[in-house]
Amino acid sequence: MSLDEVVTASIEAHSVQADSAGVDLTRGGDRGAFVRGDAQILIEAVGNLIANAIVYSPSGSRVAIGVKTEGDVVEIAVSDQGIGIAESDRDRIFERFYRADEARSRRTGGTGLGLSIVKHATQRHGGEVRLWSRPSRGSTFTMVLPRIDAPAHEEVVPKKKKKKKRERKAAKAAVAEHVRNGENA
Repeated sequence: MSLDEVVTASIEAHSVQADSAGVDLTRGGDRGAFVRGDAQILIEAVGNLIANAIVYSPSGSRVAIGVKTEGDVVEIAVSDQGIGIAESDRDRIFERFYRADEARSRRTGGTGLGLSIVKHATQRHGGEVRLWSRPSRGSTFTMVLPRIDAPAHEEVVPKKKKKKKRERKAAKAAVAEHVRNGENA
């Protein structure tokens, strides 16, 4: 599947949230990368990273979504200029229901499942998630997935014979209908 489509769909799904928060979404990096897997699951995973980045970023900042192809892997990175994640929380951040700051969690909402979904979706596709973060400087979550070659485009050969055969069959059926109704064919 095309990662261009995954990234585009994820960005489009969160553009209203970003606009409301005053956060600019930008897309960069390589185009034309492909991976094997379920597009809907990857769209949800990338979308979770984008949604988190928006929630934890101040108004007027930017969330960058980039794709990098390197050898047999492709990386999808979502970077923010937000609050960052304390080193003490980084080991647990991908656990289900884990919230780094309970007080902030009540304000921002969410269930604490988003990053767990990202981790499991990435692993299901044969990859891993990496995290870089510094408090008050922001975070970058990177999904690293096995890359595949672009699928070969099959040449579509027009099927004129089948179309003409269908047309003849339809014409015969119409004549038969007229005869049944007592009309002249």
